[in-house]
Amino acid sequence: MTYCVGLCLDEGLVFASDSRTNAGVDYVTTYSKMHVFNPSPDRLFVILSAGNLATTQEVINHIQRDIDYPTGAPNLTNVKYLFEAAEYVGKISQQVQQEYSQAFTKSGISGTTTLLIGGQITGQPHGLIMIYPQGNYISSSPQTPYLQIGESKYGKPALDRISHTGLSLHEGARLALVSLDATARSNITVGPPFEVATYAKDRMQLSSRCSFDESDSYLINLRQAWNSGINNVFQGLPDFESSQQQVFDLKMSQTTSQTVSQKQEIQAQQMMKPQQTIT
Repeated sequence: MTYCVGLCLDEGLVFASDSRTNAGVDYVTTYSKMHVFNPSPDRLFVILSAGNLATTQEVINHIQRDIDYPTGAPNLTNVKYLFEAAEYVGKISQQVQQEYSQAFTKSGISGTTTLLIGGQITGQPHGLIMIYPQGNYISSSPQTPYLQIGESKYGKPALDRISHTGLSLHEGARLALVSLDATARSNITVGPPFEVATYAKDRMQLSSRCSFDESDSYLINLRQAWNSGINNVFQGLPDFESSQQQVFDLKMSQTTSQTVSQKQEIQAQQMMKPQQTIT
């Protein structure tokens, strides 16, 4: 399993990924899941991957081959829109998966891969798109400026609470790293080194690309500050005991009022009944 996240902000793009591809008691492997393509001065693409490693590597190899030896067919050097780049990458992914589908089925393993592609072509806005294993895709939006692939649930709460398009690239990178670290804390299949890259719109080259291993001082300080901040906020929450006592007192008062009302209603009904004549 893996975890990757991208943010599409007003200032540009943020990409982040872990590097763990397998985990067990005595077997852990690491591979970079961030692939950068700058095929010409007028465009830049970053692809993040989650899923079958062999499938992903073959997809990336096909993309690079088409850049090195173009045939006139669509590739990252000649597409005019980011969505066309997503369609092209999605088709390659589908071709690779279909080629080995019978072997995957027989062996009982998943050969699928999910991809994030982000970047910009001169004259077009920057953007971020998630490509599903089936080849179709969705784009980020101002309402949801982030996209995740892989083990996404543990890193999602921070993104939901904090992310918005007005974040700076540095703030977005910090948030992405918090999301990665939160995921690694809850799932052993996700772990450092973490890679984080930023892209300032209209530059056509990465603004920064960093790698953080487990002993990195910035990552340690960030983790400690985040944990400390959460604990401080927790300690400042309204007191549960006094709140519950207020709720209990209110319910008891309501129950007493209901009981009195019910008794009064019964008495009224009894008084309204006609008296029987005894003969």
